[in-house]
Amino acid sequence: MGNISERLELIYEQVIARNPGEREFHQAVREVIESLEPVLERRPQYAEHKIIERLCEPERQIIFRVPWEDDRREIHINRGFRVQFNSALGPYKGGLRFHPSVYLGIIKFLGFEQLLKNALTGMPIGGGKGGADFDPKGKSDVEIMRFCQSFMTEMYRHLGEYMDVPAGDVGVGSREIGYLFGQYKRLTGRYESGVITGKDPAWGGALVRREATGYGAVFFVNEMLKTRGESLDGKTCVVSGAGNVAIYTIEKLHQLGAKVVACSDSSGVVCDRQGLNLEVVKQLKERERRRIKDYLEFVPDAEYRQEGNIWQIPCQVAMPSATQNELDEEDARALVENGCLAVGEGANMPTTPEGIKLFIEAGVAFGPSKATNAGGVATSALEMQQNASRDSWTFAYTEQRLEEIMKNLHHLCWQTAEEFGQQGNYVAGANIAGFLRVADAMLALGLV
Repeated sequence: MGNISERLELIYEQVIARNPGEREFHQAVREVIESLEPVLERRPQYAEHKIIERLCEPERQIIFRVPWEDDRREIHINRGFRVQFNSALGPYKGGLRFHPSVYLGIIKFLGFEQLLKNALTGMPIGGGKGGADFDPKGKSDVEIMRFCQSFMTEMYRHLGEYMDVPAGDVGVGSREIGYLFGQYKRLTGRYESGVITGKDPAWGGALVRREATGYGAVFFVNEMLKTRGESLDGKTCVVSGAGNVAIYTIEKLHQLGAKVVACSDSSGVVCDRQGLNLEVVKQLKERERRRIKDYLEFVPDAEYRQEGNIWQIPCQVAMPSATQNELDEEDARALVENGCLAVGEGANMPTTPEGIKLFIEAGVAFGPSKATNAGGVATSALEMQQNASRDSWTFAYTEQRLEEIMKNLHHLCWQTAEEFGQQGNYVAGANIAGFLRVADAMLALGLV
């Protein structure tokens, strides 16, 4: 066992040396590697074939210049990325993120997480991620179109429905997907619907795709509670963020009988003890693109805390759905002390390692992002199926498929954790189950 621990530590040190300064990527790799000691004990062939080392090195990393012109005729230069991490299970699949914080380390962390997340869904898709350090906030539709067209002019040569299929992520919604697909179609001369997902249902998108990440996270949390003889019905919840994932997490929580009392954006936290009015949140965020503090214009009895901490608000279920590392050890301690029973990650890696450790030690049911937020990519894979068959499915049928996938995914994580002596530890279960699916495919394909 000691030798295995030393080997895993050496692999991690090599990852740091080969990828200097990429803190988020280091964190994602560390979390997975720490789960794999019992796997290598039982299956030494993974060590012999250096599967972990190969898994941590992307198959391809693409960095390119994105020049574009704003409405004042001023020229801007952004940097675009696509990391094609692993295609052992299928074509690369993962979203595009447009945000000023984007750099190679963020994209690699997201791509690494995406690879294992996609494997957990059971769908035939590999893992990748991309984006640009472009900020869509405050830009006109025409400026965003110009940027998307410039981005796709370089990116299109690396995409294809059997090669790499991007989707949306932070800063990339159906508007951006439309501009990106339009440029791809223009450059290739082909209406290749399956080359990108997250499309508007009017022209090839899947119903439920917009809701899928939030809905899927709630389905997973409900399954976690069921293992403890509980359910979401009647539970008080808080959901960080006020974007797509947060909004549809709130919607499904309400549908299952829970009461969401708080959400947030980058400026502060709104708390409504009677339960958030979701229609007001949607109006502010989806239609008018306003700040969450304006919620008080519609619900004067609510509270607003500028730069407040949502995790100080007592709840039984917490769902971090904003950004990476938003919930630290101190926040986790406050949640535990206030009686939190379950945490489901809607964002990618929103809880720090110290926070995760505290939750697990305290007996809180903790759903890691690679499991809980897999509903988005699962529904993207369903969209690919519809595009390939020239078919369209109803909202109810697609949601039913999503719920089945999330229930199966929960069962896989639970069962795998139990098999490897980590009962109830969804972090270990998700990491091991995702790793095994990719590792076995890599072994079958040979040294490629």
